[in-house]
Amino acid sequence: MSRVVLAMSGGVDSSVAAHLLLEAGHEVIGVFMRHGEASADACKIENVPTGLKLPVVTVHDSGGRADHKQGCCSATDAADARRVASKLGIPFYSLDLQSDFRRIVDYFVDEYIAGRTPNPCVKCNHWIKFGRLFDFAEGVEATYVATGHYARMERDDAGSWLSRGLDGNKDQSYAMFGIAKHRLPRMLLPVGDFDKPRIRELASQIGLNVAEKKDSQEICFVTQGHHSDFVKARRGPLATSTAGRIMTTEGKHVGDHDGYEAFTVGQRKGLGIAMGEPHFVVRIEPESRDVVIGPKSTMMRSGLVANDANWFIDPPSTPLKCQVQIRYNSDAVDAVVTVEDEHSFSVHFDVPEGGVAPGQAAVIYDGNRVLGGGWIERSFE
Repeated sequence: MSRVVLAMSGGVDSSVAAHLLLEAGHEVIGVFMRHGEASADACKIENVPTGLKLPVVTVHDSGGRADHKQGCCSATDAADARRVASKLGIPFYSLDLQSDFRRIVDYFVDEYIAGRTPNPCVKCNHWIKFGRLFDFAEGVEATYVATGHYARMERDDAGSWLSRGLDGNKDQSYAMFGIAKHRLPRMLLPVGDFDKPRIRELASQIGLNVAEKKDSQEICFVTQGHHSDFVKARRGPLATSTAGRIMTTEGKHVGDHDGYEAFTVGQRKGLGIAMGEPHFVVRIEPESRDVVIGPKSTMMRSGLVANDANWFIDPPSTPLKCQVQIRYNSDAVDAVVTVEDEHSFSVHFDVPEGGVAPGQAAVIYDGNRVLGGGWIERSFE
């Protein structure tokens, strides 16, 4: 019987993951990763087996405030996770990760101010869920770390591989490309072999109170309003203004905006300007504070350059025919990837793509298998 540390968010996916791990014969320790003070009272240790010493893993700044009251790490979620752990009879523990989470929030704000489009969920997976959680696992001598992600671990003679989840509508492998390769053999993703309706059905069958709980929102710390409101509030009233002009690709001034952090490359809705035909954000220029828009044809790109590469295979020495996904809710498209150096690679799409947003992830696939990925630095025509 292997000991497994499971990240429990209080949602249906991680709750059913606990059940599936127990059915598979594992010894499960549930961990709620607490990012704010609001969830503190709900995170009480329960069902600790005799002889199991749980380490105290506290990472927080004195005087730091909680940045959110709701979302995937609220007091309600902590209480739900604790109740599920109690019903299943597994130990339940919480990690105070306020400093780590503040790092993600700062990254989120800094990227938007740099005119880029951040992806905090990918950073959270890399830094926290498959970072700090492994630190905790070492402390309790656990063999594996598990989560409720919709992705799959495949194992063969060549090693361990991250692959897409069975439910294509819920697949989360894109957001997991940054996990260190050496972590893969110790990862378990039990819900990846099911679709979402089946997971809810299982939760109902075993009497879990979270069976019909809504999925958490994409950005857990932006609980109200638009993400740009959060960025403005985080920067404070004395911050340099990001308001500026809306310009066409032909250099025509067609409107004004209150802050370029409200926009992302490829955006169509919410421009606030009637142009007679659909227009999209083509680029954001933080130096001039201009948001440049144009018809769809002006945002099509033949390729991109990505930095901070992370590979699950040996970096290919020759151009690699593969598929590349450049947004969370998009399909992977046929492309050729060429390694530029140990940190970067270029992508040439078979057919030009729109909405190539600096700051987003470019994730490389061979069918359903994740080969690696990086962060989009720039696109080229």
